[in-house]
Amino acid sequence: MRNQGFFRLCLTASALTLIVVLLGAWVRLEDAGLGCPDWPGCYGMLLGVPQTEEAIESANVAYPERPVHVGKAWKEMIHRYAAGILGLLVFAITIYAVRRRHEPGQPVGLPVFLSILIIAQSILGMWTVTWQLKPLVVTMHLLGGMTTLALLWWLSLRAGVMHRPPVRDPGQRLRPLVLAVLAVVVAQILLGGWVSTNYAALACTDFPRCGGEWVPEADYSDAFVLWKGLGVDYEFGVLDHPARVAIQFVHRLGAVVTALAVIGLAVTVWLRTRSTLVRGYAAATVALLVVQWILGITNVLASLPLSVAVAHNGGAALLLLSVVGLYHTLRPLPNDATATHGTGD
Repeated sequence: MRNQGFFRLCLTASALTLIVVLLGAWVRLEDAGLGCPDWPGCYGMLLGVPQTEEAIESANVAYPERPVHVGKAWKEMIHRYAAGILGLLVFAITIYAVRRRHEPGQPVGLPVFLSILIIAQSILGMWTVTWQLKPLVVTMHLLGGMTTLALLWWLSLRAGVMHRPPVRDPGQRLRPLVLAVLAVVVAQILLGGWVSTNYAALACTDFPRCGGEWVPEADYSDAFVLWKGLGVDYEFGVLDHPARVAIQFVHRLGAVVTALAVIGLAVTVWLRTRSTLVRGYAAATVALLVVQWILGITNVLASLPLSVAVAHNGGAALLLLSVVGLYHTLRPLPNDATATHGTGD
């Protein structure tokens, strides 16, 4: 395998991104998204949070609208520190790629894009706090994190590839179908983010019905209004119950569509290709789908246990990576790169 240093950097960054995504979910579910009312510091402190009696009193005077909660402040800052380390790692990947840009197969464009994406994520992280958990911003921040994770995973796969299907493997004709399923998975992740940011996870506390109805009465007109202006504190949500029911119900419908798409893809893959690697990714995707359904149902019936809810976010991330990995196995390398196990683009 060539370019092991780049491969290790990308794989490490992928693992750290998954941790950051999980930490973001943990912070959100612990209602600690506004644990620090300012950014990038916490009550004016770049390192640590107010803990002494004097520091807490001073912070409460400076931010009377958001009294210090030490536990929530630490949770928010742990997430920020992890995200900051990830940013430095992504910049290191970009520098590494640019310095070795003349080497055959060394990707440059995608690492540069990732650095831009990390900067955009930082801005969204700031707006998440300064705009008081605005659902659109928080959901876009989640999408940015998932995109970062998927692209780093793609770079890891390209840098560490050892075995690939033959260039003429008939399964490669399935790539458009895999991309379509990938779009469905991303859409479902966005719906899940919208559920979370609007505090609609428990809008229906029964399953498979919602409020005792197969098709509940809901306010769809207000449920998906993306922009409601600034100056509103969105902590704990601002939507009425019927609008939250609409969000939860649409997410459930999305889960059904996602299940049909993933299972249909897996069956097609098994019928159309004999590649063990491709079939393995297809099987893993179905397995993750089943786990996601179990976790989602448990969230509803058990009133959103923290560990299960965080795991549900992690399952969504892993399902995304599985579909990306499946697409990667169906993407042919140039003949010279295949022969030398190169990194591709």
